[in-house]
Amino acid sequence: MLWILTAIIASYLIGSIPSAYIFCRALKGIDIRTVGSGNVGATNALRVLGKKWGIFILFLDILKGLLPVLLLGNITISKTTLLTNEQLRFLIGLSCISGHNWTVFLSFKGGKGIATTLGTLIGFACTIPGLNVILSLLILTWLLIFILSKTVSLASIATSALLPVYAGLFRQSRFLIIASLVLSLFAIIRHKTNIIRLLNGTEPRLKFKKK
Repeated sequence: MLWILTAIIASYLIGSIPSAYIFCRALKGIDIRTVGSGNVGATNALRVLGKKWGIFILFLDILKGLLPVLLLGNITISKTTLLTNEQLRFLIGLSCISGHNWTVFLSFKGGKGIATTLGTLIGFACTIPGLNVILSLLILTWLLIFILSKTVSLASIATSALLPVYAGLFRQSRFLIIASLVLSLFAIIRHKTNIIRLLNGTEPRLKFKKK
């Protein structure tokens, strides 16, 4: 149990590293919470810092989800038999996403968790058989919706909603279907203000500075 608790806490702290806040402060002296959407995530960083730094921060946020699921998962699964591989990696991933969404370093105000959730799912796909196809479908779904709408939030919400659907269609275990539903709800709830703007027709499309 000690190993499991240590992995969960470490994962939360890794997820809590506010990449967008750090780089906006370092590069422009800006508190990202006071500009753009106020969201501490890669999309808002892209708007504030431009394409190059926005993509770099996106990569870091994905990495925050991937490394704990892979590395902490591998270490912890070898130390305990209390949880299955799926259960342990899900708890680690969920803890990491929670850290990104409610970072302890910024008074629990963070991002919306899409990039970190993607990193978590990549970690799942590397360690749990049968998830590669679902991950590929999710990425293609997001890209298709974004290309058609130019709206990051719409692509993220729709793709999140389809995660448990894909898990069911591809006959994943009952636990993974439930886990995918939890991740889906996490992402959708974090986008509640975006959903309101989408319904009102006021959600902005993605625009960013070149420099």
